[in-house]
Amino acid sequence: MKFNRTFLLVLIWAGIIEGISTLVLFFVAMPLKYIYDQPMAVTLAGMIHGFLFLGLIALFVIGKSIVPLSTKMVIGGIVGAILPFGPFVVDVKLYKLLKS
Repeated sequence: MKFNRTFLLVLIWAGIIEGISTLVLFFVAMPLKYIYDQPMAVTLAGMIHGFLFLGLIALFVIGKSIVPLSTKMVIGGIVGAILPFGPFVVDVKLYKLLKS
């Protein structure tokens, strides 16, 4: 099957960036808020993460018809976006699809 490789690369990079934003939120912004009384860190990191999260979900939905991705991959991508470290797991599967 012929896949849209460019869109797959965009999807992989979006997953990496969104996954990193989750880690920054959990391991940088939240400690700053709760240990050092800096709530603005969570406000800023949370807003950026939320934007990236919604973008990743939209890319998976769009990818259903553009790549095309299977329904299983789209659902896995959406669930992966919700779970911490999930985007990295999904990116491995997308990378394998890219190499096929």
